[in-house]
Amino acid sequence: MTVHSPANALDHETGHRPAPSAWAATIAGQLDLRRLLTVFRRRLRLFAAVGAAVLLAAILLTLQATPKYTATANVMLDTRQEKVTNVEEVLSGLPADSSTVDTEVEVLKSRQLAERVVTALKLDQDPEFNPAVRKPEGLGAVIGGVASLFGAATPADAKLSPIAQQKAHEKVVDAVLDGLSVKRAGLTYIINVSYESENPAKAARIANKFAELYLLEQLEAKFEATQQATSWLNERISSLRDQVLADEAAVQQYKIANNLLSASGTNLTEQEISNYNQTLAQARAQVAEDEARLATARRQLASGSSGDDVGEALSSPVVQKLREQRVQVSAKVADLQGRYGDRHPEMLKARRELQDIDAQIEQEIGRIISNLEARAQVARQRAGAIAGSLGGARGTLASNNRAMVRLNELQRTADASRTLYESYLNRYKETSSQEGIGQSDARIVSKAKIPTGQSSPKVALNLALGLLLAMGAGVGAVALAEMLDAGLATAEDVERRLDTTYLGAIPLLASVADDNTNPLDHVVAKPLSAFSEAFRNLRTSILYSRIGEPVKVVGVTSALPGEGKTTTSVCLGRVAALQGGRVLVVDCDLRRRTVNRLMGHEPAVGLLEVLGGEATLQQAVVVDKESGAHFLPLAKSAVTPKDVFGTNAMDRLLADLRTRYDLIILDTAPVLPVADTRVLAPKADAMIFLAKWRKTPQHAIEAAFRMLSGTGAHMGGVALTQVDMKQQAKYGYGDPGYYYAEYKKYYVS
Repeated sequence: MTVHSPANALDHETGHRPAPSAWAATIAGQLDLRRLLTVFRRRLRLFAAVGAAVLLAAILLTLQATPKYTATANVMLDTRQEKVTNVEEVLSGLPADSSTVDTEVEVLKSRQLAERVVTALKLDQDPEFNPAVRKPEGLGAVIGGVASLFGAATPADAKLSPIAQQKAHEKVVDAVLDGLSVKRAGLTYIINVSYESENPAKAARIANKFAELYLLEQLEAKFEATQQATSWLNERISSLRDQVLADEAAVQQYKIANNLLSASGTNLTEQEISNYNQTLAQARAQVAEDEARLATARRQLASGSSGDDVGEALSSPVVQKLREQRVQVSAKVADLQGRYGDRHPEMLKARRELQDIDAQIEQEIGRIISNLEARAQVARQRAGAIAGSLGGARGTLASNNRAMVRLNELQRTADASRTLYESYLNRYKETSSQEGIGQSDARIVSKAKIPTGQSSPKVALNLALGLLLAMGAGVGAVALAEMLDAGLATAEDVERRLDTTYLGAIPLLASVADDNTNPLDHVVAKPLSAFSEAFRNLRTSILYSRIGEPVKVVGVTSALPGEGKTTTSVCLGRVAALQGGRVLVVDCDLRRRTVNRLMGHEPAVGLLEVLGGEATLQQAVVVDKESGAHFLPLAKSAVTPKDVFGTNAMDRLLADLRTRYDLIILDTAPVLPVADTRVLAPKADAMIFLAKWRKTPQHAIEAAFRMLSGTGAHMGGVALTQVDMKQQAKYGYGDPGYYYAEYKKYYVS
């Protein structure tokens, strides 16, 4: 047999932990409003006390709070911008997206902007934000007056160090920021700038100043960016101008050094070659023409011509004039020949004149032929000279072309420098033109107005929130008290938290009876009372704690002392005896011997003497005359340093008792402080574990279960003792005690 504890509650056949009862599972898995109501009713005083304290605190805080007023200015990020010049801005406008609006909200809440507001409105001299300038009141005013009489410097008059001044200034800025609230209006581009102050006019003034300085800060940012860009561009242009001059000077010097001069954008050598080519072509054409004329004239002369038909002769004015004279002389010769004959002196004279003209013509033709030869020779020489010059120019051009590689590189460098210089110069002019025409990216939609009503404290809202908070705190206190309540109060607690069988509840006698009788006497005097019935129920639960096996030897134990073990054992024995059973109650608590005290009898011999063979069972057993129950007590002088419960004598005694009695109740010591119970527990048919109602901690019971585990003992279950049945009606919804008010009249008082 094993102890059925939370850590060792296994089914012997399946080896699995048995599931809780259907009733316990249903209760644990569902939200039972009546159970919650029961808890609330039980903790009503705690709930009322905590709730009243919280509500009173909320009321006091509301009444003592200084009235404050909130003013709001609306700022809109303007997506429309005026375009005065078609020039790209140095600092572009803000994009119209959600993240930009959120960013500007943070800018409005920035410390830098708050410092500017403090400076602009001189808020560091305002007592609302700077405690140092506040006038002392009450006792502080008296102390300040006395100090001024004696010439002592007040804190306001004392000169602060720079660090202290900085700290004081930071505190003022923090105080100003505490009253600021900047929020975006939904998904729009509108930003609400609200400020809360004790003075309504001051609240409006500060809210407007935040909005105005925000716009001014945007303009200043653009102006500073433009100024910085202009200054930088100016410096850059100066350096670029020097670079352009240096690069262009290098180009010109290289041209001069390498004779790469040009005119009209063309290299002089190239122009010279071009001119030489044209002149050479013309010279060669002239040579061909002159040689052709000379060759034609020679061919005509060679063919027997007198030269009259030579082209140059035909066009010569001298030859033409001589021919005209010859025609006239020929006409004269013909006339004279016909008149006078060949021998006439006039005829001879005319013939000589004709011959003289022919000789002159021949001489002129000879000069023409000679001139043609000279012209042809000159043309050939000129063409040769031009060809030579052309060759020299081409050589110079080849040298120039090699030098042009470096020249082109220098020229590209100079062009690039000039292009960059011109672009920076144009950008400088554009940037300079933007100064003074910058626009803010936002505008004030509406300025803050002086509020007519206070914004805080909101009395109705505070009271409502205080009431809700009070109720929440009360519920929280009740929940915390329930969670911290480690005791067991109901059958559900036993079965759910300990995972063991619930045997029943032993009521506190004062909660079920009006008399002041002793519990041991009450079960005899009033056997039909609710108190006596509780023990009969416990006896029934014990008898059926092991289905199919008889239960004769029952051990009664607990985790801690003072939980009613002996009272329960004696009362249980008396009730069982009154029902006609043969019952023996054995006192097994060697240290306390509580049975003797309860029975009011001090025996001479007892259990230890019987186990030691010094007395017989009949000599040691005490008979209760009122109920007929038998008791085996412990003698006062009994002292044993050895383990008496683990001996064969104890086993023989229990075997003998099984034959003599129907029920043997072993009143054992508590498990946690004493080891005797762990030795005795396996000898009992069932161990009954008692827990004081709402007092015994759950962890103590679990620790006792762990100590009993492995001893072979069978745990019959847990019974609650000293249960206040009047309070149980508030605690244990679903527990039998919850309905005590319904059935208490059934019992005889």
